[in-house]
Amino acid sequence: MSETADATGAFDALVAVDRPLYVVTTRSADGPSGCLVGFATQTSIDPPRFFVGISRANHTHGVAANANHLAVHLIAREHAELARLFGGETGDSVDKFAACQWVEGPHDLPVLTDAGVWFVGRVIDRIDVGDHTGYLLAPVAGEVRHQDPELSAWVSLAIGDSIEPGHSA
Repeated sequence: MSETADATGAFDALVAVDRPLYVVTTRSADGPSGCLVGFATQTSIDPPRFFVGISRANHTHGVAANANHLAVHLIAREHAELARLFGGETGDSVDKFAACQWVEGPHDLPVLTDAGVWFVGRVIDRIDVGDHTGYLLAPVAGEVRHQDPELSAWVSLAIGDSIEPGHSA
């Protein structure tokens, strides 16, 4: 077996491990925008930093490109319909925010009412990471509405695999 085949197989196995999915929202002069993201992780403890990747094919990518802040939402499995809405519909043709409950949050960002945990992060860097743009965020506000340390309590890759994407990655 070649080194490349070994690396590809190992990479595929590593990224197939179940992990949380997040809904990222932001706003432009044209209104709110949001999408489901699977590429996201904490990158620093002190200072706190979080990284999210938004697909270049996604409607939210164009809105986020000019945003100073993004809101990141962790969704409890009992509200998996939010993941289906934000991952399975495209803001190019659907007003996702008309189909869910939300409020104006810090920096005028849409905050999903049914999110278990959310935070708003100031964009401190944008990084070209291939077919996605990575956003490094510094948390500036947030709320814990529901806390459960078990991955099974949250919308995760296991659920996301059943969502037909609104856009190809």
